[in-house]
Amino acid sequence: MVGAEALASSSSSGGGLDEATARRRFVTVSFLFWLPIGMSIATGVLLFTERGMGLAAVAGFYAVHSLTAAAMELPTGGLSDVIGRRPVLAIAGLLNLAAFTLIGLGSAGWAIVLGMGLMGLARALSSGPAEAWYVDTVHAHAGPDADLRTGLARGGSATSAALALGTLLGGGLPWLLGLAPGLGEWLTDTTGGLVILLSVPALLGALVEVVFVLYVLSALTEPPRVRTGVRGVVGGVPAAIAAGLRLGARDALIRRILLTASAAGAALAALELLTPGRAATLMGTAESGALVFAGLACAGFLCHALGSQLAPLVARFAGSSERAVLVSLGLVTLGLTFLGLTAHAMTSLATTAAVTGYGLVYLGLGAAGPNENDLLHRRVDASGRATALSVQSLSLQLVAAGAGLTAGSLPPGPLPWLLAAAVVLAGALLWVRRAAPAKPRPGGVPRTETDGTAPVSAHP
Repeated sequence: MVGAEALASSSSSGGGLDEATARRRFVTVSFLFWLPIGMSIATGVLLFTERGMGLAAVAGFYAVHSLTAAAMELPTGGLSDVIGRRPVLAIAGLLNLAAFTLIGLGSAGWAIVLGMGLMGLARALSSGPAEAWYVDTVHAHAGPDADLRTGLARGGSATSAALALGTLLGGGLPWLLGLAPGLGEWLTDTTGGLVILLSVPALLGALVEVVFVLYVLSALTEPPRVRTGVRGVVGGVPAAIAAGLRLGARDALIRRILLTASAAGAALAALELLTPGRAATLMGTAESGALVFAGLACAGFLCHALGSQLAPLVARFAGSSERAVLVSLGLVTLGLTFLGLTAHAMTSLATTAAVTGYGLVYLGLGAAGPNENDLLHRRVDASGRATALSVQSLSLQLVAAGAGLTAGSLPPGPLPWLLAAAVVLAGALLWVRRAAPAKPRPGGVPRTETDGTAPVSAHP
């Protein structure tokens, strides 16, 4: 197991990268990882329904993804802290390669379940290592007081840009290919039904994963770590898990961040499950609905990118990162309310209000993320940074799974949207009262709010 002292010593070189280079590589990795996921977003629900699956079954597929990610968040976060960021990210890319192949080709329920499970495992593996690598590298080059918000915001913007571009590609490709007379039928007949127009984006995403893995292996240089054998990995990961579970109990501010991530999970589950169906109903066909949803999702991700870029400005305007989270979640609540109130309406005014609400949800989530993570990284140290991010993602995935199943079982209409809005509002209210600042220890090392120790480490 890599101790905090060994990691601090080994990271002193920072891999020889300056802040600007580390930021560019972090942005590139973020873009490449999320681009194929974006390509599958516009067609995911519609692909499954075209394969003959009902909405409840589709919700179950997404629950498999979320629950797998939730179950593996802490083990994989601890694995990254033990063996390094680069190998864990490369494994995540290979798992996504297999997942997109199964989803693109699979017409049976078991193949889709397996693909969604592998994607959930890849999500768990990827939820912390890239950001932890960036923060470790910046700290090694510029010290623990270096500005993180700018890099985190650009990483969030790159993620959103990748999702936006991927969604446009994923939604546009089936529609464009469908313009060619007989191409869809030929593709289906030639492959024995394995490949249909809606599955092309997932298969193209599998090719992008190859590029992602190659870039991770070549660009994310890390300082040498203490050699860790199988026994060290097996022994180190459970310790990281146990310490990760203690994070929320030890620090009230981290507890708020985790609960806020849960609220974001409810919002995202409602958007991802319910919006494609609304678009398809509006347009009348699955392919046209995928195209409309692709445009809408692209606009949403661009709003998320804008929110991420505005996160430092929102913090300055609001007076602190904590107040910025409160304002941002207020926008999310308002957006979900708009979507709920227009669920049964088809007028131009209602459609405009729904599109506005959709954009507000992503704008608010984008502005909240960098401010939450800025607070988080100032509470944890390098030895447990990836584990802390995994705990945060765990909170999001667990609630997303439950919220998706709930939304899929409720009758269509305002209720699923308004329930999600209520969850986000509860998360926003957590930030009304400002948390006590960390108290400095003698020598300038900060204490946490609750236990008076140094910044929370995921290792004991």
